[in-house]
Amino acid sequence: MRRYKGVLLAAAMVAIGMTGARAQAPKTTLTVDMPGDVATMDPQLQWDTFSYTVYRNIFDNLVTRDTSGKIVGQVATAWHYKSPTQIVFTIRNDIHFQDGSKLTPQDVVFSVRRITNPAFKSPQLSQFDQITSAEVTGPNQVTLTTKTPYPVLLAQLVKLSIVPQAYVEKVGDTKFNEHPMGSGPYKLQDWQHGVQSVLVANTGYWRGKPPFEKVVFRAVPQDATRIADLRAGVADIIQNITPDDARALTSDHAVKVLVTPTERTGYLFINAQWGPTKDVRVRQAIAMAIDRNSLISALLGGYAKPVNILLTPASFGYQPDIKGWPYDPKKAAALIKEAGAQGATLTFLTSPAYPQNVVQAIQQMLDQVGLKVVIRMMDQPSYLRAREGAPQGAGSLGFGLWSCACQDADGTIWPLFHTGSIWSKYSNPAFDKAVDAARQTIDPKARLADYHTAFAILHQDVPGIGLYQADALYGARKELQWTPTPNEAFFVMDMKWK
Repeated sequence: MRRYKGVLLAAAMVAIGMTGARAQAPKTTLTVDMPGDVATMDPQLQWDTFSYTVYRNIFDNLVTRDTSGKIVGQVATAWHYKSPTQIVFTIRNDIHFQDGSKLTPQDVVFSVRRITNPAFKSPQLSQFDQITSAEVTGPNQVTLTTKTPYPVLLAQLVKLSIVPQAYVEKVGDTKFNEHPMGSGPYKLQDWQHGVQSVLVANTGYWRGKPPFEKVVFRAVPQDATRIADLRAGVADIIQNITPDDARALTSDHAVKVLVTPTERTGYLFINAQWGPTKDVRVRQAIAMAIDRNSLISALLGGYAKPVNILLTPASFGYQPDIKGWPYDPKKAAALIKEAGAQGATLTFLTSPAYPQNVVQAIQQMLDQVGLKVVIRMMDQPSYLRAREGAPQGAGSLGFGLWSCACQDADGTIWPLFHTGSIWSKYSNPAFDKAVDAARQTIDPKARLADYHTAFAILHQDVPGIGLYQADALYGARKELQWTPTPNEAFFVMDMKWK
């Protein structure tokens, strides 16, 4: 009988051990809560945060950044300059798209030509339009030619996803957006617009086995719901948590807060081509009506740093000696009165992607100096379409969190303010001349001088206001191992379950 009891006890202990082993088994599905839905799955169309978060896991890029921020090869293994305007890339010969077809240098050329074709109307065009030609120049070689020496080329190419020419041409752009196919670690299984996107592992991925069999990206606009999902284990990682939530989560032993300063600028867009804000005095008054320090300390919990221009110190071209507009509500009110704009109605565009307490605080600050600000909440895709559209449909104001992922002023102030850019609702030939010059020389000193000129012009014309350098705040389950980076790349391949 004693022996029988001992056998039962041993069996029970084994069962307990097996149960514990199952409890600690690696997680096979990663669930991500995002504040908004994907706008597009075509990596050469929209480039908003949520789309970028998802599709960067479906595609490989020509080059990328490692976790330290260094530009390294991905589809390209090496590169060298043949001349100041020609760069030659060596292309890997062991990459396959998710249908089994081989990725070739011609696919690279097709991807470059597609995104730089003005008729394609990519919102990213301004970041690649210095490229004048892309040619296959060897068995595993592609040569890109630029209009002039272009110092930001490699930093911009970090964002160039390689798409399969044969598949895109077969199905067309519309179907490719709905059913994308790349060579990345994950492939799209299902996209329920406004609800979620489901990716499954590409088991033949050339860099190795992806860490999760499935990744679910869910659109969850409500902050409180994302927090509840994380605490309950329904979500493994959530984006865009508030400073208040970050503080609250520190007491929960099952979760953790991940923080990193970014190159992303919290800014206020001001429409210089339509409505009351066409008057520069109104724009200057708006700049003096906003108390940056209060926004950061009271509403962002210190998870940000004030900036004096619309760029962060993480990017080349930052100008610390150009002073921002001082907080002076009395002078702002006087300028509003001088411009005859007292009581003028300003439409303020925003979306759930942005901190609404900051948006509402700015509304109150502007109301206090004599303006009537009406907030217009939109989903992120609609917000982006409005901002990219004609001046009369872009609102008087718009809150934004801009990042080019290139860490260079060229990727920020050129698309936001250059004449003709879809984002710009402003035009100044002197500004255009300065930023054009800065992107056509490889001399760092000359570029800094050009950017000084450009930012000095923006300071006076105020088509937008830099408010703060944003910190990225994520909430995650304790078991998820991942270190966020300043360029906010959300690569699932860099994650693992403890």
